[in-house]
Amino acid sequence: MNTQAVTSQTANISVEGKSIELPIIVGSENEKAIDISALRQETGYITLDNGFMNTGSCQSSICFIDGEQGILRYRGIDIEDLAEKSTFVEVAYLLIYGKLPNKTELEDFSQGLTRHSLLHEDMTHFFSGFPSNAHPMAILSSMTCSLSTYYPGSQDTNDDEQMNLDVIRILSKLRTIAAFSYKKSIGQPLIYPDNSLSYCANFLNMMFAVPSEPYEIDPEIVKIINQLLILHADHEQNCSTSTVRTVQSSGASIYAAISAGIAALWGPLHGGANQAVLEMLENIQASGDDYKTYLGKVKDKKSNIRLMGFGHRVYKNFDPRAKILRQAADKILSKLGVKDPLLELAKGLEEQALTDPYFVDRKLYPNVDFYSGIIYKALGIPMDMFTVMFALGRIPGWLAHFKEQRDSGVKKIFRPRQIYTGPTQTTYVPIDKRA
Repeated sequence: MNTQAVTSQTANISVEGKSIELPIIVGSENEKAIDISALRQETGYITLDNGFMNTGSCQSSICFIDGEQGILRYRGIDIEDLAEKSTFVEVAYLLIYGKLPNKTELEDFSQGLTRHSLLHEDMTHFFSGFPSNAHPMAILSSMTCSLSTYYPGSQDTNDDEQMNLDVIRILSKLRTIAAFSYKKSIGQPLIYPDNSLSYCANFLNMMFAVPSEPYEIDPEIVKIINQLLILHADHEQNCSTSTVRTVQSSGASIYAAISAGIAALWGPLHGGANQAVLEMLENIQASGDDYKTYLGKVKDKKSNIRLMGFGHRVYKNFDPRAKILRQAADKILSKLGVKDPLLELAKGLEEQALTDPYFVDRKLYPNVDFYSGIIYKALGIPMDMFTVMFALGRIPGWLAHFKEQRDSGVKKIFRPRQIYTGPTQTTYVPIDKRA
């Protein structure tokens, strides 16, 4: 159930001898904010908050994070329960429509995803236009935007029926685009969707099946793909989600907003973190160091060497998603019997860091990116697809935020202010008189 934030107190701010009262907004989990909407109008001042670390851009009922306590909830439900008991499709419905679906709603939603998994055949030719080494995130973003040209009705963002149909199309077709981009990169023929398979099983089949032999889908691998996607499905107002909401505020189509979100996620400081973990492990291996030597370098402030996949900007405790994936990683690596030096190196690094007072005292625990990269590698998913997997998981959150903002009644385009620091008024100098 959604709970509207309430206003019951005020904050007094004094600027140049003038005192004004600003409302204090209290959320359902007792988070507090000062509503500064009238600050500039009343005082002529704005606030400056580089990186928006102390700025709330909206009110939202989708996701709750308590970084100090290590809590993550979707629509009030603990991530641990969803990861263990739910499926990605059910969680997508929960995020987008605000409640867990009943049996009929889930069946209808799942059938919609099945019916809309195919791309228009013309779009399959687009893949041949990309270089063989094109990054899959570039393909995913551009193809997502291209989808809008096949569904021009999406330009009417006020049509509820159209938007619900576009939600289904995006959730279903983007996994097809992702799998096709992988097949393109390795020179294998495209494997079309199979309507007899579940959402995640269908994705695995499109990724790894070939026409020349049968591909057996392991239900345990399907379960862990479900878990990985669930754990990445939303995470409050991160860079890519804020990008989606910013684009939505302009009135652009849902395809344009999701395409922009994918582009934002592509950044190495955002969605590329799990890839950075594997690159770190490769560098350790190439240098000839063992994990103990590397951790010693990390502790040396003069070395400028970072430990990737540990700590989190939001969580000041153990990342709750990492706890889930740690167990999943142990289970899947044992099942697959993978003998990979990089995975052995990762395991040693983890064990050493979890017992080293330097990292424990600083609460530098492994985060979700550390374990997700290890699992993806064990499953045979290549490194440049890691961020694509992140994107596939995050799509429901992006769609939920697009829909929530559209339905909020707030029709203001996002338009942050700035503090100008450039030259004051300067005279134009003709080119023949310039030094």
